[in-house]
Amino acid sequence: MLPLWTLLVPGITAVLCFFLKGNRPVEWVHLLGSSATAALALRLVWEVSQEGTVIGYNSFFYVDALGATVISIIAVIGWTASLYSIGYIRHEFREKMIDQKQRRQYYLGYHLFIATMLIVCMVNNMGLLWVGIEATTLVSAFLVALYRKGEALEAAWKYLIICGAGIAIALLGVILVYASAVHTMGASHDILNWSYLKDPDIKLQPSVIRLAFVFLLVGLGTKIGFAPLHFWLPDAHSQAPTPVSAILSGVLLNCAMLVLIRFAVISEHTIGGEFIQQLFVGAGLLSIAVAFPFILVQRDLKRMLAFSTVEHMGIIAVAIGLGGILGFTAALLQMFNHAMTKSLLFLASGNMAQKYGTKQMARIGGAIRTLPFTGLLMVAGTLAITGTPPFSLFTSEFSIVAAGFAQGHPVVVSVMIGWLALIFGAMMFQIGKMAFGMPREKLLAGELSGWSTYPLLLPFAFAAVLGVYMPPVATDLVHQAATIMMGG
Repeated sequence: MLPLWTLLVPGITAVLCFFLKGNRPVEWVHLLGSSATAALALRLVWEVSQEGTVIGYNSFFYVDALGATVISIIAVIGWTASLYSIGYIRHEFREKMIDQKQRRQYYLGYHLFIATMLIVCMVNNMGLLWVGIEATTLVSAFLVALYRKGEALEAAWKYLIICGAGIAIALLGVILVYASAVHTMGASHDILNWSYLKDPDIKLQPSVIRLAFVFLLVGLGTKIGFAPLHFWLPDAHSQAPTPVSAILSGVLLNCAMLVLIRFAVISEHTIGGEFIQQLFVGAGLLSIAVAFPFILVQRDLKRMLAFSTVEHMGIIAVAIGLGGILGFTAALLQMFNHAMTKSLLFLASGNMAQKYGTKQMARIGGAIRTLPFTGLLMVAGTLAITGTPPFSLFTSEFSIVAAGFAQGHPVVVSVMIGWLALIFGAMMFQIGKMAFGMPREKLLAGELSGWSTYPLLLPFAFAAVLGVYMPPVATDLVHQAATIMMGG
């Protein structure tokens, strides 16, 4: 029952938020619904960590440690962004950026978005997994287009077209996997179930699976944001409401990465790991390299953070490509740590954009004085996102470097370190000007509201604490997930 209720609660909350009248009742339902969803999701993660895989409804639901790792990200970031949404949407409504109908549409789309991402982490059938990813695209596109202005509508259209084409390519990969499974073992109702295909003793047709994985890498790589398939990402992230940007960057891309990892595990049993690892490393290094010049010359704050996301998806791909228990563990830690830190930065950027009335970095200055709390967290978050010790991303990136040398890939690791050093300089240069530079106009110092300020502390706490201490329950869960990636 727990997986089912974890899906039903955000669905019910979405419907109530849309049909309720009055701003305060909608906010209360939104807050209670998001809190209940987070509690149920974390309870599910706890059960998986303590008792192993949770299976329900005749194996329709199959929540293992790999899925639970991403569910934990959805729970934390989804709840944080839901708290932040109250202050953010109030401000947008007060400034007449959105009307009452758009306000209700936002809360409807928000909870449906959470529900679709939870589906991706919980269903057993690989075909339904594809359906879940497609559903996340359709729901989030309406959130990207919430403001109904030219740039927002253009970003949503680009998002739908590019990701729709990518997901269609991924569908070809799913069909090829299904055809190979039927050819090898005969048709059955569970032939596409993850619980069935993950068995290392199942060997499919090598030539078909090799082609299928290329389709899946290209198709899902579009949704993940691998270069050169990332063109939709900066536009969508920059035009979406800020809480949605935080979820797009910190959660949605990890859901797509989860699907690709599952297909990689299935494919590796048939064609071996070398071909798959080379594709991951190549896509990862290219994404990191492409991100640097765009971060350096960017003028829009949220677009810069979006290109930073392209970089970090590349780092995760490199870690997966390096392989081994250390590489897979580091990749999972990087997914979680990046989600916490990037959501912090997006939420802080939303405060800056609302305070200064612009996302243009050249018009933002003296943030440390104008927004003391937000400005300080923005600087700390930038240090964290660039892998500076003692923050959590330093730990996971150091683990990736260690995995690279342990697996005999010193050249790959050296190239990655070089690009990361350049990106560190570019990010600090851009954020430093906004935090410590002189503002163009005098603004009254002070934060926007408690709803827009205090939620930032939760992702910051994870970014700071996990750099020096990892709770045993988290260590066990990540180790179980890495073992699944190893084929165990």
